[in-house]
Amino acid sequence: MRFKLKGLTVAALALTLGLSAAGCGDSDSGGGDDKEITIGMVSGWAEGEAATALWKRLLTDKGYKVDVKTLDTGPLYAGMSKGDVDLFLDSWLPGTHEDYWKQYGDKLEKVGAWYDAAPLTIAVPDYSPLQSLEDLKGKGKTYDGKIVGIEKSSGLYRVSQEKMLPAYGLQDEYKVTTSSTAAMLTELKKAIDAKQDIVVTLWRPHWAYAKYPIRDLKDPKGAMGKPDTIYTVAREGFGKDQPDVAGWLKKFKMDDKQLGTLEDLMENEFKGNPDAAVDKWLKTNQSYATSLTS
Repeated sequence: MRFKLKGLTVAALALTLGLSAAGCGDSDSGGGDDKEITIGMVSGWAEGEAATALWKRLLTDKGYKVDVKTLDTGPLYAGMSKGDVDLFLDSWLPGTHEDYWKQYGDKLEKVGAWYDAAPLTIAVPDYSPLQSLEDLKGKGKTYDGKIVGIEKSSGLYRVSQEKMLPAYGLQDEYKVTTSSTAAMLTELKKAIDAKQDIVVTLWRPHWAYAKYPIRDLKDPKGAMGKPDTIYTVAREGFGKDQPDVAGWLKKFKMDDKQLGTLEDLMENEFKGNPDAAVDKWLKTNQSYATSLTS
């Protein structure tokens, strides 16, 4: 048994060395022949899901084999730093993903910024009496002492729990709950349908603002931070290995209408079928899409 394992190890090592040698050849020629790209994505982050689905289509049409890996934020950044993930289209900087960038940024590269002024928000239904985060003081029992949050690994949770609550003296009255983005949206819809009080963590851009009668609470102390920019980031060396793709992504920009219509198709009309959503979206945005990879 030991001999067989050793034989397998040698064979595997030979295969690995062969692949490594082939990989080195690609790298020396600029990586132009490498048509496999892995994109990381966080489930439930609508803008990232939309951008990922769009670029999967654009790159596939250009002959690339695209693998989308769904991961939590921390493992995604870690995977990029190790080279296991090539791209992430939903990096919020400099604020929301600050911790991850401090930890892994020296092994990553910014490819381009595609959406400006993306704020973190605390939102309520339009019928809520609350107007400002200051209005939450003394009303903890009305909201069961909770602000409905998303994934604990998200920067939105960190900012809401660790910065916003203390800034407004709410840390003894409220807790930002954690589950998933999908679960938060389900609670939001359920509360709105029943005309019940609810407070949720949210962000812009997000299709929920068009779908539901909601608004942001004012943040006079700026505790939620300044609006971020959404970047495409990549593993170290991606630009050198994939100059064409990096060049296309540098040109990538989306405005509210382009992003909002694609998000709406993905999250509502074609939920669970992103390819169909992109198909329909491209019928009215084909010239824009073509311009990105030309």
